Amino acid sequence: MTETEFARDAEAFLEANATLKPVVRSGYGEGSDEISVLPERTPEQDAKEVAAAKAWAQKVFDAGFGWITGPKRYGGRELPKSYQTLYGSIESRYATPTQAPRGIGLGMIAPTILAHGTETVKQRYLRALYRGDIIACQLFSEPGAGSDLASLQTRAVRDGDEWIVNGQKVWTSGAHYSEIGEILCRTDPDLPKHKGLSGFIVDMHAPGVEVRPLRQMTGGASFNEVFFTDVRIPADHLLGDVNSGWSVALTTLMNERAAIGGGGGGASSGGSELRRLIALAQHLGVNDDRLLRQEIADTWINLQVARYNNERALAKIRSGQLPGPELSIAKLSLTQNLSRTAELAARILGPRITADSGEWGTFAWSKFVLGVPGMRVAGGTDEVMRNILGERVLGLPKEPPVNR
Repeated sequence: MTETEFARDAEAFLEANATLKPVVRSGYGEGSDEISVLPERTPEQDAKEVAAAKAWAQKVFDAGFGWITGPKRYGGRELPKSYQTLYGSIESRYATPTQAPRGIGLGMIAPTILAHGTETVKQRYLRALYRGDIIACQLFSEPGAGSDLASLQTRAVRDGDEWIVNGQKVWTSGAHYSEIGEILCRTDPDLPKHKGLSGFIVDMHAPGVEVRPLRQMTGGASFNEVFFTDVRIPADHLLGDVNSGWSVALTTLMNERAAIGGGGGGASSGGSELRRLIALAQHLGVNDDRLLRQEIADTWINLQVARYNNERALAKIRSGQLPGPELSIAKLSLTQNLSRTAELAARILGPRITADSGEWGTFAWSKFVLGVPGMRVAGGTDEVMRNILGERVLGLPKEPPVNR
């Protein structure tokens, strides 16, 4: 099939099942003034969004556009990556349900399953993930093992044809609506901490799994803590080899930083917020302040540099190369630009950001400002990203470990 034929089929499918996006005005006072780094919804809103995302994904998959580049034996079409890019550009012109609830599953978990899963796991979950039949979450961080992931203490003990898991995970996005999760556990406490880990696919509805929402300082609950009490996982749900979980985790983390750094996974990349701030500055009559204009220009320049870097990194992935440490630049750039935008909002608004006077587009920014620190932790802290760049990209000496 040629790209021209493919594009014709995609256009026909979208014209029959969706409508073109309307022209949206983005000036001050237009539409909702809701603004946040990550979407924060009620359980009812979550359920409605997830149902719509799944229904649309199933329709897209059944039409042949759900996993364009994937292996045919798992439900893909094995077409070149350029076809996926082409479909994405065509679909972007249409109003379709957000696929944000599926972002972690497709951006992080599915690539890990494809790289490290047993044939049983690949057959059972890959097609289901790409068709939208199931949603996946990532179960890595723990209360005592966030940035130092190798210190995790959740245990998995072999019991015949199963593994029994006990422990706690935290900061798990989407756990409350996920059917499966990728979990990293300690399987040999006698080995060095990086060596005794194993990855598994776990049923999030299995007996002994408890999901509790975590309330953030924004007022929302985008994340969860998850408790595992004698949870049984089939032995064939192991990812990679026993005690090789660190390489499995790295596959997931590199894909995670690609997704977060590119503004995926529901996180904003900052461009639309800056446009809103420019309109806000004009409305408040402070757009002639030379220092403020310089800050706006500096933020815009940094956003463009980050965008070009992301395009370079994603082009490398599309060409079949593995994501590398340079994706830490994308993640670090994202959080730095979000911080710049938050500081700019506070500077433009002044006291208006601290109290809800009812004025459109003012106090609403407080949720964005309060949400930025969380992004500096998600997917690896800024400090961890700088260490990765210093050691693996610039070749600087390794930082001394904390236990020395």
